[in-house]
Amino acid sequence: MKYQKTAVAALMALGLFMTGCGGDSDSGGVAYMNHNDEDVFGQTIKSSFDQAAKSSGLKVTYYDAKGDGNFQADQFKEVVEGGAKEIVLLAVNGELMAPLVDDAIDKGVTIVAMNRDVATDKAIAVRSNEIEAGIMQADYMVKNLPQGAKVAYLAGTMNQMSSRARWEGFKTHCLDKRPDVELLSMQDGSYSRAEALKITTMWLSLFPKIDAIVCGNDEMALGAIAALKAANRLEGCMVSGVDATDAALKAIAVGEMVQTVKQDAVGQAKGAITVIEEIGKGNPPPKDIIIPFASITKDNLNEFVGK
Repeated sequence: MKYQKTAVAALMALGLFMTGCGGDSDSGGVAYMNHNDEDVFGQTIKSSFDQAAKSSGLKVTYYDAKGDGNFQADQFKEVVEGGAKEIVLLAVNGELMAPLVDDAIDKGVTIVAMNRDVATDKAIAVRSNEIEAGIMQADYMVKNLPQGAKVAYLAGTMNQMSSRARWEGFKTHCLDKRPDVELLSMQDGSYSRAEALKITTMWLSLFPKIDAIVCGNDEMALGAIAALKAANRLEGCMVSGVDATDAALKAIAVGEMVQTVKQDAVGQAKGAITVIEEIGKGNPPPKDIIIPFASITKDNLNEFVGK
């Protein structure tokens, strides 16, 4: 595979990329554009990609948008103008990035939209079908919630299509199927543990009974658990999350969390590498690669611990 190194190296020498690289980048090769290096699952998938890239002999330059969509858009423009030919993009805001992605693809750049949606069909998607995560959470709650249960929902950042899909999966397969279940509140927790703790603390002051808090990721689930424990109200409240982080698996093991939905970081990383390798060999771009989710509860926890 040939890589356009000269322009990228020149720009790095001028210091134009330094704000995005976080000091761990290599010049040339594939550009990996992360939405936020501080995101826990973002760290996991980045590490998985880095390991897969090293095994394949690919050189990768890493960029961190720090959760800022406009900053990522500027980074993306600089990378494309610098001559990058392969970009793995984890979008902060898929709708904002869509026209930039379309323009880059028209210029011959391969864009792999990994993990997070981009609002265009031109990019090659390597991700999970996000609605499935919400459906798996819904299926668990439908089976386990008592009659007349009261639930709250902590959504991820709602300008992301994936966040909306997880909510839609839960709504249509739980709330619409169980009209006896009352939704007390649905709020955007920004995938943040701190924000989830704050919102849940407010809910606990408003609602004398909460039977379940369903969360769009594990970080929010852990924030909700912290608030419930502080109020001595965790017992009797089921908490569900998404990502199967180590902290979430430990919470299930000790009975503080009832479910997490595993998002396969290794599978997504290897899928993105496969796309890049195939195109590098001159083969036609592969179709989207969809990596399945898996529901984890105390009943099958041992199958996933340490995996």
